[in-house]
Amino acid sequence: MPRPTPDSVLRVDLTDRTCVSEPVPATWRRRYIGGKGLGARYLYAELGSGTQPLGRNNVLCFMLGPVTGYLPGEQRYAVVTKSPLTGTFLDSYAGGTFPGTLAGALGDHLGLVVTGIAAEPVCLVVEDASVQIEPAAELWGSETSATCAAFPDASVACIGPAGEHRVRYATVASDGGDHQAGRGGAGAVMGSKRVKAIVARGDPPSGLADLRAAYTERFAEDAVGRWQAASETLESADFADEIGGLATRGWEASRFEGLSDIGIEAARGAATERERDDESIPGGFRVETDDGDSVPRGATQMTLGATLGVDEFDAVVTLGDACDRLGLDVISAGNAVAWAMLAARDGVVDRDLSFGDAEAARELLGEIATRRTALGDVLALGVRTAGEKLGAPDRIPHVKGLEVPSYDPRGAASMALAYATSDRGACHRRSRPIEREPFAGADWSPGRAAAVVIAEQNTRSVLWSLVADDFVGAVLDDLGSEWLRAVGAPVPDDLLLAGERIWTLTRLFNLREGFTREDDALPAVFTEPVDAATAQPVDPATFERMLDAYYEMRGWDTEGRPTVETLARLDLLDTVDEETPIGKER
Repeated sequence: MPRPTPDSVLRVDLTDRTCVSEPVPATWRRRYIGGKGLGARYLYAELGSGTQPLGRNNVLCFMLGPVTGYLPGEQRYAVVTKSPLTGTFLDSYAGGTFPGTLAGALGDHLGLVVTGIAAEPVCLVVEDASVQIEPAAELWGSETSATCAAFPDASVACIGPAGEHRVRYATVASDGGDHQAGRGGAGAVMGSKRVKAIVARGDPPSGLADLRAAYTERFAEDAVGRWQAASETLESADFADEIGGLATRGWEASRFEGLSDIGIEAARGAATERERDDESIPGGFRVETDDGDSVPRGATQMTLGATLGVDEFDAVVTLGDACDRLGLDVISAGNAVAWAMLAARDGVVDRDLSFGDAEAARELLGEIATRRTALGDVLALGVRTAGEKLGAPDRIPHVKGLEVPSYDPRGAASMALAYATSDRGACHRRSRPIEREPFAGADWSPGRAAAVVIAEQNTRSVLWSLVADDFVGAVLDDLGSEWLRAVGAPVPDDLLLAGERIWTLTRLFNLREGFTREDDALPAVFTEPVDAATAQPVDPATFERMLDAYYEMRGWDTEGRPTVETLARLDLLDTVDEETPIGKER
């Protein structure tokens, strides 16, 4: 059945064990849409600066968009909170069957706003537009696959041992672990609140079949649609390697000689089938492991393969499957293991670890998830903190504490700008100029780099507020206004301006937390030479020119603070509070 136009949220107080429905202010729905935007608005309104991410007062939002369940492609949901890894705003996304079922279970609600801490492990059971808080002590300690299997009549998003032990980059897993809201540690926040799982029971929304069919056909004919059908994200490793931008063996090389054994062709040969959440648009490649089937993504092959020097396909998939079952972000976990391998080589830690040793890597992943050894415990805090605690050189790059994905900016310098300005720390999903810069030649100036990064960040802020499949977003030429009208949701007068507003709001959140221009940093390792002829060290002066251009184009001052004029243009003057530093006019 068609879903009622969502206009409320369900607020769950774990301390008081209450759940109430509350309307979302109409201006918030129009200005921020849903998903990322609405979650950011709640976070900015309800958290004071310095709120402890793993404390009682942090807010954990599970957000949908007004068109969830209708758009073609994989349905997605957003988890929004303050990151325990970085201290920044955090939004993380996952797909599969859970988002559609959650939409049906929520009825006319756009999401859950969870506060407080439960006295004992619980599950939140969402059904018939309400939430029941039920005991879950018997599930505490279970891996993600076992937790999902415990509810055969429902769709489940849950944490594994990593979330329970508050690993700072623990994930929220759904579909038995096939899908992960990965980066930044939302799973640790969920674990700190003693929520083992969100259990949703409901029929996914139906309707708008003609509109869905038209967009599905358009996507199938689009270049992005053809690429997804052929390769999904697994081809990313092959692309990065080709341009000399694939982080290899602890970021000390940028091409991986073993790539052909773990890349897209190896995946096609090993796959038993493709995911089919939407019959017309195939998903990831499903392969068998000793522990059951698994769906590796591009980040798996890049970070757990090339970055760790593992060149055997089954071993890489097994490492990815271990992360999925334990509830670990593959990017941060892979970089943490790479950090340990470098530290062992340099005598910083006393451990038999070396690049290419998949079995040692798997053992260390288990230690990180359970924090049962001294090395696992410190790596659970992320590479920035591990380096500080053990006095190790800063060899694994991060921005604001979030480990950098395996796209090396020495293959495209503007990726450094994308990482530096990302609101949640180093992230390749906000903007990927690495897909364009290598082919632009001399036309790629600091100003053009800044313009491309800004445009992609604004556009994706809209798509993640809808909450749309990243790839299907390629055919939303009007950024989804036709879909919003079709479901009766408010349509901002200018959706691209709404994306800029949402991006600026997350910047305000981070500024209030004390972040400055110094945190929009270029990791030192990117200024060093690397092996590939096509890769060049990032020049710090060029990076600063890109950052200056970025700030100026955004209407921020030279320290990265939005000016009063910019806030007025974005209808944010009535939102910004006195705690938040704002910029002076240029």
